[in-house]
Amino acid sequence: MAAFHPALQAITDTHARDVLIHLHGKASRQNISLAVRFATQLPRLLRGRPLPWARLEPKLSEMYLALDPANGVFCYLLARAMQARRIVEFGTSFGVSTIYLALAVRDNGGGIVIGTEMVPEKAAQARTNLRDAGLDAFVDIREGNALETLRDIDGPVDFLLNDGFPHFTLPVLKLLAPHMRAGAAALCGNAAAFPADHADYLAWVRDPANGFQSMKLAMKLAGEFSIKAV
Repeated sequence: MAAFHPALQAITDTHARDVLIHLHGKASRQNISLAVRFATQLPRLLRGRPLPWARLEPKLSEMYLALDPANGVFCYLLARAMQARRIVEFGTSFGVSTIYLALAVRDNGGGIVIGTEMVPEKAAQARTNLRDAGLDAFVDIREGNALETLRDIDGPVDFLLNDGFPHFTLPVLKLLAPHMRAGAAALCGNAAAFPADHADYLAWVRDPANGFQSMKLAMKLAGEFSIKAV
């Protein structure tokens, strides 16, 4: 089992926490492989240039690409503070972040986390991981292209975790913005790691004419945090 991260003390469900520790351990063991896949892109990153995601995405299909425990707990606490009952997650992967969001929905008294994942094997494993954590009743994982699977959202969205591949983040936000209630939050963590690839997202969400107020979070790699203003 992986080492216990101090932030996980905020997760009082010990069974779900043990599942998270196990999954974070598996994700951390992939870090070297993940670094190798991005090694050739280091010059582009250092120069602030966009990455060739069309070539990178197939190489990442089996990777966890998960939130670290600190950012996962931040999402849990944020959703708890907002009393979020309907959360949408773009980029479910193996369901690590989904567990944090489902814990928040359950602890808020019930609701649903609508996740979307393109890779069938990841979607299947995410469902298993949610079931192992005892949270599958609070999650609807939709398999396929998010711009299709997220078209049918029944009810107002309280929180959007927008953490899929960069070229989809702005289209996903535009798709969901009409469903987001005033005061709803959108968090795009990858905007911190790949700002050049999210230039259009950042420009749009920081323009008050589009109905959001937004800023980069000071936490390391926490990303862009936006509030639906109207």
